[in-house]
Amino acid sequence: MKSLGKIAILLIMTGNVVFIILLLLSAYSPYMNPAKVPLLGCMGLIFPIFLIVNVCFLVFWLPIRYKLALVPLVALLLCFPQIRAYIPVNIRTKNIPENSIKLLTYNVMNFNTMEKVDGKSPILAYIKNSGADIICLQEFVPASNRKYLTQENINDVLKEYPYRRIHKLGKLKNNGIACYSKYPILSDRVLSYESDSNGSVVYEIKIGNDTITLINNHLESNKLTTEDRKLYENLIESPESAKVKRGARYLLGKLKEAVAIRGKQGKVIREEVKNAPHKSVIVCGDFNDSPLSYPHHLLTKELNDAFSQSGSGLGISFNRNKFYFRIDHILMSKNLKAYNCTVDRSIKDSDHYPMWCYISKRK
Repeated sequence: MKSLGKIAILLIMTGNVVFIILLLLSAYSPYMNPAKVPLLGCMGLIFPIFLIVNVCFLVFWLPIRYKLALVPLVALLLCFPQIRAYIPVNIRTKNIPENSIKLLTYNVMNFNTMEKVDGKSPILAYIKNSGADIICLQEFVPASNRKYLTQENINDVLKEYPYRRIHKLGKLKNNGIACYSKYPILSDRVLSYESDSNGSVVYEIKIGNDTITLINNHLESNKLTTEDRKLYENLIESPESAKVKRGARYLLGKLKEAVAIRGKQGKVIREEVKNAPHKSVIVCGDFNDSPLSYPHHLLTKELNDAFSQSGSGLGISFNRNKFYFRIDHILMSKNLKAYNCTVDRSIKDSDHYPMWCYISKRK
């Protein structure tokens, strides 16, 4: 019986070691260029799964073989910076500096096919009532048909924001990005990188005696169709299905292609950050990638993550098809400080939740 017990312990520890390796690979995957190792580029998305499994191993070993609990414990300590970035714990504050600005970033999903309920748009109403000073919007495509939400409607509702810039993105010009501001927008330009439907826009915004560089982003989409997303849901619900396993390989192929493209886009944005003419820089928007991704890693060499600095929890910002990820981000230069960064789950009319925070200069 003792030998059987030893074999069982050995097998369980072997499984633990496998999941430790997967945890470390996912935690440190952002350090690898996804253009060279695209599979690793996808692993940051499933970091929480490997984290939970290793916490379970730690709990399992403690009452049985407490010395063996050191193995998953050491692995978790090696990943502490990544855990802190992915699942921060910060206390909200009421002491917001008077000179702070409120920034809102929101993928509005074409205003949910541009529908108006009783002549109004819930998404547009949320933006109007947000109290934000600067608003960065992605998937901004107003309608030409007056039955739906037109640019004229939007401008009329957001008349408190006299400064605005709207751009069509990519080769196909079928997607849009917008910035609405209470402060003067001195300049704007689209960053040059290859994409059919995505892109980034750089603005210079005058705030009092300061000028900030703001980069509004919608990085490369994973290009998952409705059928692809349904396949993903089936994978989550019935992972043992042979059909779903074939589908998983298909989805992974799509993800690998997209992460490689976003890696190149991240490099372009980082160069823009490094060469920004102003000390204060903010980068925000829909990255279509998690906090443990190559673009996020590149940019946080120069910038701080507002959610990691002042938010709490997972901050899941995508709310469709069981994609439980934080893929929207607000990053800022180290001379700025974030307060109460929030993923606002009160509105579900888009497939993204809005993210906002207060930002002020460090003293």
